[in-house]
Amino acid sequence: MDDDYSNTGSIANRGEAIPVIRFPRADDEVPETSNTTTSWPSSGEAGGSKKPRKRDVWRQEAEKLRGKLHDANAHYKASHASVQERLVNSLLEQVFPNEVDEDGHPKKDRRSRQYVDRPNFSLPMMSSNFRRFNARIGIVFVFQNELIRLFTWVVPSHTLSFLAVYTLVCLQPNLIPIVPLAAVLFFVMVPSFLARHPPPPSAKPPSSNAAAAEQYANYGYSGPAVAPPQRVKPAPEMSKDFFRNMRDLQNCMEDFSRAHDAAIALVTPFTDFSDEPLSSTVFLAVTLVCSAAFIASHLIPWRAVALVTGWLATGAGHPEAQELLLSASSLEQFKLWREQASARLREWTIKDIVLDEPPEIREVEIFELQKRRNSYQGLTSSKKDNEWEPWLFTTSPYDPMSPSRIAGARAVGTQFFEEVQAPPGWRWRDKKWMLDLYSREWVEERCVTGVEVETEGEHWVYDITYPDTAPGAYAFGSPLNSSFKSSKGKHATSKSLDEGAGVGKRGDWRRRRWVRLVERKVVKVSLDS
Repeated sequence: MDDDYSNTGSIANRGEAIPVIRFPRADDEVPETSNTTTSWPSSGEAGGSKKPRKRDVWRQEAEKLRGKLHDANAHYKASHASVQERLVNSLLEQVFPNEVDEDGHPKKDRRSRQYVDRPNFSLPMMSSNFRRFNARIGIVFVFQNELIRLFTWVVPSHTLSFLAVYTLVCLQPNLIPIVPLAAVLFFVMVPSFLARHPPPPSAKPPSSNAAAAEQYANYGYSGPAVAPPQRVKPAPEMSKDFFRNMRDLQNCMEDFSRAHDAAIALVTPFTDFSDEPLSSTVFLAVTLVCSAAFIASHLIPWRAVALVTGWLATGAGHPEAQELLLSASSLEQFKLWREQASARLREWTIKDIVLDEPPEIREVEIFELQKRRNSYQGLTSSKKDNEWEPWLFTTSPYDPMSPSRIAGARAVGTQFFEEVQAPPGWRWRDKKWMLDLYSREWVEERCVTGVEVETEGEHWVYDITYPDTAPGAYAFGSPLNSSFKSSKGKHATSKSLDEGAGVGKRGDWRRRRWVRLVERKVVKVSLDS
């Protein structure tokens, strides 16, 4: 590809040297005594004192104006979306619905415009931004290539020089702020100065050409600048540098994808708890190392560690070291060591990390609620079996002091046992419900009053009504008025929970408690998914 596209002159973006010798063109005025390989300026141009020609100035101004118009047109097209673009955006929003979590709520997207006000996706803007980005990314790839050449020992003297500087910085960490300043000084300022003050040509001009001799005398670091300043320009489209940038960008995306997949394949099995014993071992090891680092990190010779690590990493890039590391025997030995370490870790994990405990077990309750078949029509002493009808299975006993009873609300529940479901995340452990034979205990635990407990038989807990109360009124553990007197003229004594037959009568509601065991569901994750 390097030979298929013509270069349009954008050389500063690729890191090539700035040319010092200018060859004459057809429209240039060539001195009569000019050399065949070097164009010497006239006496008026010596020292760069003469202004450039008007045609060159107009040409530069026209190029700048065309670039500004091109950028303005691209920005206008990107900021003013057409009707087709808006239609495409709305279609994409319908094709890709919003993601929701397990509870049905939309997932939080930290990259959405709710958090950062950024332009929406636009094909024209995407195309324009890619062209502008690709034209300016060349300097990054030049730096990347220089790093590759440095760490692969293409020029051993450069690599050894880097190691010398790295060793000095490791031994004297207070020199770290000097490194970026020295890099700016030696890799930006000095090359820019040398571009303005190039060395003189190797061939000395003849003495008969006074202008050329004067220009030759002006060469030097102490004289005036004889070359234009070095500028980093974007690579023009349809140029060799533009397509080189596309090639390097393509390769960089492939390298990132491979590194990303390799990192995920290496780290994820140890950290995603798909294998809970292994991930728990890693979690325990990281916790111990973190705790030890808090205590003993000041005892570790970090300078020596950084020095040895840097030398080993740089030395591993040497061609002979790469050949040794990538040889078949080394790979087999590395695989053997890895398998042995993995086997020992697995053995220790199976032996000491115990996670297969039985699932958590809880007891759930439900109250069977029944209502008197006939509504309250006075006190009666006889009770028949058919006077009660099944009403609901509810989670609350619906006792006289319950908030729903006081508010006059109806009980909420289901009519059949089969409709009672286990709590979310749990499943039934027992096959059927069991009647709670200790009614007094749950009544006392809830401090339920105004009821009569049946300690034998079906273990119902009845509401209690009293003769002086209006229909629907209840006495909670004792008569409503402490001065209430019986028909014999004696004060009515307070009755216990199961002694309501003497003064009060059974009300319209009764309930009993059923229990059943549930266990937490164990979520099994397939390693193939």
